[in-house]
Amino acid sequence: MTGQIYSAFTLFLSLLVEAIPFLLLGVLLSSALLFFIDERQLVARLPRHPFLGAFVGSCVGFLFPVCECGNVPVARRLLMQGMPTSVAIGFLLAAPTINPIVIWSTWVAFRDRPEIVVFRVLGSLAIATIIGCVFSLQQDPRPILQSALVKRVNLLMSRSPEVKPATQRSPEIPSLLQSGTFLLSKSGQPIRMDDAVALAAVVLNRPIPLEKRLRPFLDNAIQELRELGAILIFGSAIAACIQVFVPREVILDLGQGVISSIAAMMVLAGVVSICSTVDSFFALSFASTFTTSSLLAFLVFGPTIDIKGIGLMLSIFQPRIIFYLFALVAQLTFLFALFHSYFF
Repeated sequence: MTGQIYSAFTLFLSLLVEAIPFLLLGVLLSSALLFFIDERQLVARLPRHPFLGAFVGSCVGFLFPVCECGNVPVARRLLMQGMPTSVAIGFLLAAPTINPIVIWSTWVAFRDRPEIVVFRVLGSLAIATIIGCVFSLQQDPRPILQSALVKRVNLLMSRSPEVKPATQRSPEIPSLLQSGTFLLSKSGQPIRMDDAVALAAVVLNRPIPLEKRLRPFLDNAIQELRELGAILIFGSAIAACIQVFVPREVILDLGQGVISSIAAMMVLAGVVSICSTVDSFFALSFASTFTTSSLLAFLVFGPTIDIKGIGLMLSIFQPRIIFYLFALVAQLTFLFALFHSYFF
């Protein structure tokens, strides 16, 4: 029992060491989106068509090489900036796979089987685009978000100084009793520092100097790292315990047939919660015993939904939305792998 505890703790630390650099990268990108990019121009240039929006959002991951640990804060910032739901969902699901680092690592691992690289990219892109189109039916993202994000979205959607900040709309916690740095608006109402910087170009009608953005940029990055880091620690602990205390043979014994092998590798992908930048090397160890289709199921499903990823996504979405995402991704991944097994 003591040996299992040591093994679980070692896996827990390895998951953290592997994930924290990418989480930090995602937090920095998230803060940069708010403080160094004009969100009005960014939103205005995105396609509003459900399919095009989902497709563009899925491809945006190529510009932000972050894994499933780092894409969550970026997706959260995109939603807070008023991005269409289809774009943010497409980015959230596709970014861990559709980026140069993961494509390169997959090529290195399966250099003798390049079709795995191609189908991994195509499958991830197709699934993210389809689910993005489904969520595009929800025009207003606020009903699917956590309450803390709803307040910020309300504030960022207010485009005139006469509209009260969202922090004033919630009777639950008065603004001055909340943690953080606040400014007083012209009307005497308190506004959070990060929200004030985001709205300054609208309220004051002039750009904010770079030196005045730097401190809020750092404050926002530290705040998001603290919030998401705690969730990552909790999710990594659960993933480590499952890997140690649940016999892996229970999963591997299922990998005998076409359907059971695909299901087994999808379950394994969720259990091991390995980072998308190195998961191809983990999958390579099963290449001699599992079919190519089941390996694809592992490589497509794992970066989209894993245990620590679910914990991080709970910082954005309501639990029922996580369940919907999980169900849609699982079904589409299974159908994709089954299609590949019969036609390729």
